[in-house]
Amino acid sequence: MRIILVTGTGGAGRTSVALGTALAEARAGRRVLLVSAEAGGAHAGTTGQGPEPDGADGRLHLLAPDPAADFRREFLALQARSTTALDLLGAAPFEDAELTEPPGSAQLALLRAIRDAAAGDWDLVLVELPPVREALALLALPAQLRRYLRRLLPPERQAARALRPMLAQLAGVPLPAQWLYETTARWETELAAVQDAVDSPHTAVRLVVEPGPAAEEALRTARLGLALQGLALDGVVANRVLPDGSADPWFAGLAAEQHRHLAALRAAHPGLHELPHLGRAPRGPEDLALLAVPAGEPAAAPAEWTVEDRREEDGILVWHVPLPGAVKDGLSLVRRGDELLLAVGPFRRAVPLPAVLRRCTVTGAGLVDGDLRIRFAPDPGLWPRTAP
Repeated sequence: MRIILVTGTGGAGRTSVALGTALAEARAGRRVLLVSAEAGGAHAGTTGQGPEPDGADGRLHLLAPDPAADFRREFLALQARSTTALDLLGAAPFEDAELTEPPGSAQLALLRAIRDAAAGDWDLVLVELPPVREALALLALPAQLRRYLRRLLPPERQAARALRPMLAQLAGVPLPAQWLYETTARWETELAAVQDAVDSPHTAVRLVVEPGPAAEEALRTARLGLALQGLALDGVVANRVLPDGSADPWFAGLAAEQHRHLAALRAAHPGLHELPHLGRAPRGPEDLALLAVPAGEPAAAPAEWTVEDRREEDGILVWHVPLPGAVKDGLSLVRRGDELLLAVGPFRRAVPLPAVLRRCTVTGAGLVDGDLRIRFAPDPGLWPRTAP
């Protein structure tokens, strides 16, 4: 199974490109799932919500996340597991009809949809994500939430969980810690499944832009954010490209300006895929077929974070962190225990140190052509001594 996560600039046509690609792949004989909250309403009749488009033969399916239903289901399940503790507090339980989803529910529902899609039997899964910055924050969320859970409820504290049933019998009621740890363990399992799907070598991100200043900035942002998370960029799609050669001066000027930005995109990403402007909104399967981008082969793996051993020459080890497009002014590093808190531009990530570097101290760092080089010196108190 391949998973392609589709993001881009707002209004660039992410939905149409994702749906056009899904339709083309289904017509080619693949079993395709499109995860989108927008595609069903925008293009009913192409995703199993109406008559199947010619050639799809039931191979194209839509999974539309429902944040409201997802929130109510999860909240009521948690409430049911916590009934005894809530009764002790005298709390009145909520009913389904009075629950309204809070901010953030859409993101969690989309993550669960990715988890469910990855567990299915598909040849290709296309997932429509929010615009690029929101999408990168969403993809980083499972790892962040898992880290918070480990800090707030460390796994080692569960070592005594075998004693809790006995203590509960003595007290006469289940202890709150028991259901709390059970809930935490369930969340950890679900978040791990999402993270496994996102981090899979068969998963990549595809960027859809309309040529212009915002497109170049979106590409820089995407490359930097994906590199920080160790994710692959599947490709860049320039949508709504205007034709050259118009006799109308106004249209010719508009096209010329767009093509200048298009040239910059090609220089930054030589494999740029260009789609024509249809002159109208897509009106059905045949228009959408013009906006298809082949799934192609899996994207090349992102550059690895490697440790260079320079102890013999300089007495240090160097951790190479590829951050294309990063600038020194927007970069900060903080060592905290066995983690490196790395901030670059609008993004942050807490990165576990490789085992060999946990016995070292940070001595400095430098950024050279998008390669962050962090220098570590072995700590004599922790580094194993060699035999004389």
